[in-house]
Amino acid sequence: MNILTDWKDAAVAGPTVLTMGVFDGLHIGHQTIVKRVVERAAATGCVPTVVTFDPHPRSVLHPDSAPPMLQTLAQRLEALRILGIGQTLVLKFDRELASLTAEDFSRHILVETLGAREIYLGKHFAFGHRRGGNIATLQVLGERYGFRAEEVDEVALRGIRVSSTLLRKAIQDGRINFARRMLDRPYGVEGEVVTGRQLGRTISFPTANLDIVNRVLPANGVYVTATLVDATWRRSVTNIGVRPTVGGDLNRVVETHLLDFSGDLYGRTLRTRFLHRLRPERKFPDFNTLRAQITRDAARAAHYFTHRGVKRSLAVE
Repeated sequence: MNILTDWKDAAVAGPTVLTMGVFDGLHIGHQTIVKRVVERAAATGCVPTVVTFDPHPRSVLHPDSAPPMLQTLAQRLEALRILGIGQTLVLKFDRELASLTAEDFSRHILVETLGAREIYLGKHFAFGHRRGGNIATLQVLGERYGFRAEEVDEVALRGIRVSSTLLRKAIQDGRINFARRMLDRPYGVEGEVVTGRQLGRTISFPTANLDIVNRVLPANGVYVTATLVDATWRRSVTNIGVRPTVGGDLNRVVETHLLDFSGDLYGRTLRTRFLHRLRPERKFPDFNTLRAQITRDAARAAHYFTHRGVKRSLAVE
């Protein structure tokens, strides 16, 4: 995928069919828009293109209410590539960019830089100075500059519009299965394996302690997970929390026990997908009770992977 970072001096492959937005999480609502772009680009001989922003515009304009991001920029770009996007323009969102009027943004970036032929937007998307531009603006400007603009219908689950806000809350509440439906894939995080307190080794359940780069984590508890090691998704069980039974931690810890792997993982970056929540975190009366519960957790996790349909969770994308 061609990644552009400077719209004023970009080597663009065009003309383009494009969409724009933050696309944090790339949930099924985002995917519907992106798939429309990919399909129309193939039909018209154009390059399927996404214009996205980094950092999140709200973190610049309203930092006190900026949402934590579900994905890093690298994760977002990789997900767009998997969906078939051939070119992404990453706009650094700052006060200068925010000052562009909707018409200037459209003319300089969408038309002159990207050569837009067709533009598809999600409902309620706004852009330009003081969010002055929307789909109606683009439809008017399209007549002047020679492109077509169309709004893509929203996607709903259980009668509720799918959004990054709804997805974020579901994950933070530990509603992993609902989040999975909104994503059409398990929610995943990644992080480097760092040295922990090594308590798991004393009870024959060594864990990889992950320094997670993602800012959104599921609620404290124990989860059935799949962890990517050497290009293979391996069965695992993951605990998120402060480990109250063994004295507690000041910060939340993510520790993963691989059910079918042994080896040194320190310093490596692992990806972990959350498949099912087994239980909330709790404080046990003693270490032996904790060890017995961890044994049951591992057995339940292993049993989970015997269910039909779980193989999809272990497929490498």
